[in-house]
Amino acid sequence: MPPSPRRIDPIALARSALRVLGRSFAAFRKNQGLLLAGAVAYYTLISLVPLFVVLLVVLSQFMAQARLLATVRENLDLVLPGQADAITAQVGAFLDHRPVVGIVGGVVLLFFSGTAFSVLESAMSVIFFHRVEKQHRHALVSGILPYLFVAALGIGLIVVTLISGALDVVGRDSVQVFGHVFALAGVSRVLLHGIGFAGLSLLLTALYLVLPVGRLRFRHALVGGVTATALWEITRSILVWYLARLSMINVVYGSLATTVIVLLSLELASIIILFGAQIIAELERSPGGGFETTDAPPAT
Repeated sequence: MPPSPRRIDPIALARSALRVLGRSFAAFRKNQGLLLAGAVAYYTLISLVPLFVVLLVVLSQFMAQARLLATVRENLDLVLPGQADAITAQVGAFLDHRPVVGIVGGVVLLFFSGTAFSVLESAMSVIFFHRVEKQHRHALVSGILPYLFVAALGIGLIVVTLISGALDVVGRDSVQVFGHVFALAGVSRVLLHGIGFAGLSLLLTALYLVLPVGRLRFRHALVGGVTATALWEITRSILVWYLARLSMINVVYGSLATTVIVLLSLELASIIILFGAQIIAELERSPGGGFETTDAPPAT
């Protein structure tokens, strides 16, 4: 007789997911995840402006700088709600004075642009310690990886700029259905936000695939990337609401408020990214990939 088909038991799946989450919380605390996230957030803050300066200096040779800056602002708003304008203005001001930077300044910018990825790789090695115990990555590979990610971000920025430009043109039009005129501006905004969500999910999936030592299952990396992006969307919405209605950061910190808000946003994003990595690590250590199935009942 042929083997009976297998099905996923929803109850068993929910119990497995809760067990994985419980172990992930415990392991995240044991690995001092909050401390790791603080380090990643700090170095990301240092790397943010140099990263976009390097990207835009190169990409502005092929595309209009104003269009690139607009795309950077739109995408930064997905990561740093309410602070994208300030960072974009700083990047734009630096670009206006780039002739005075010189070769040494350019090398320094390039170095700091990849620092965040290097620190994130070190944080991942703590979470995926079971891999580090068995495998090691050559120092040269670790040194090159951050700049490969910078190059990948540049390619992604070109693609998003082209798509957002096309959607901007579409958003100025309207369609007529049964005598009613519908503007397409709302549709273009939804599509642009969806592209940002998909792009962030792919970026996090790539981070989960490449930064840990050894080969990771694409399914696990994709689940981690999409989950982390969804968690960040929820967190970002709460953060926007809090800053708009309840926050006293501007009163307490004054001129330092922007830096504090950016660092807080990066800290929350780092916690979500590292916790997503911790979930993947627990799935790897779980029998059957962390999910249980039961045999379907035999046909009668």
